[in-house]
Amino acid sequence: MNNKTVISQFVLWGLPIAPEQNNMFYALFLAMYLTTVLGNLIIIIIIYLDSHLHTPMYFFLSNLSFTDLCFSSVTMPKLLQNMQSQDPSISYVSCLTQIYFFMVFGDMEIFLLVVMAYDRYVAICFPLHYTSIMSPKLCASLVLLLWMLTILHAMMHTLLAARLSFCENNVILNFFCDLFAFIKLACSDTYVNELMVFVVIGLLVIIPFLLIVMSYAKIVSSILRISSTQVIYKVSSTCGSHLSAVSLFYGAIIGLYLCPSDNDSTVQETVMAMMYAVVTPMLNPFIYSLRNRDIKQALISVICSKKMSLLW
Repeated sequence: MNNKTVISQFVLWGLPIAPEQNNMFYALFLAMYLTTVLGNLIIIIIIYLDSHLHTPMYFFLSNLSFTDLCFSSVTMPKLLQNMQSQDPSISYVSCLTQIYFFMVFGDMEIFLLVVMAYDRYVAICFPLHYTSIMSPKLCASLVLLLWMLTILHAMMHTLLAARLSFCENNVILNFFCDLFAFIKLACSDTYVNELMVFVVIGLLVIIPFLLIVMSYAKIVSSILRISSTQVIYKVSSTCGSHLSAVSLFYGAIIGLYLCPSDNDSTVQETVMAMMYAVVTPMLNPFIYSLRNRDIKQALISVICSKKMSLLW
């Protein structure tokens, strides 16, 4: 007890970058963040403006784009600020706030990927009943329920983290306030925190992943019964974007939490965290726009209409 001190701020370990390369990586991460914001905003605006995209699939996609935008904004502005100022510190309150919002938008990303997989399952396996099953009321209720669950889940972990005591060590071995790294610094009993992290977060990662796998297993079995090449191509192009997004997000999470390195490499953990927290939100708009004919047509239509209005 005599060794305990009042921790008012933490130090973020940051990224494994040589000092002489700091400016180059700062420009790179700034470009990545601006690309993430612009790309996801374009997806949201296009879906809002084009009435043909007012369907359950694009309703969930617009929510995913909003989540990606916010998810990246939780960590990137602070990372860029620290790189520019050479001051890697973050206050205790700001650290807890970052943990809270990181979990909110991270959970929402997972839940939306599951709901989008279910939407594709209903559309392909029950096409005649799709509009009655995926009604606007059900879609809105699902998204509202998911936001409530993520907020409550993040609040639980944040409040549990807030009760911890800290001693001399205040260096968080990541570029943001990661819950796992935060708990490791505590010098008080962390049994409850670790139990809730591995049980609840484990279930939130594994169960949604299994639900996505089950949805696509049903979709594949349904496709195999169809002899039409045109229908198979349309289904594969529709699901391809979602599968790519799932592979990116879950690939990074599996690499980070389920396949740890033998020597507990901090560098590997930081790189994998960068993949799902920064790279995936940046790539999702490109995945859905480049592989989706409806999005590309809507974008062209909006651009052409704006040009015509400017001409007149």
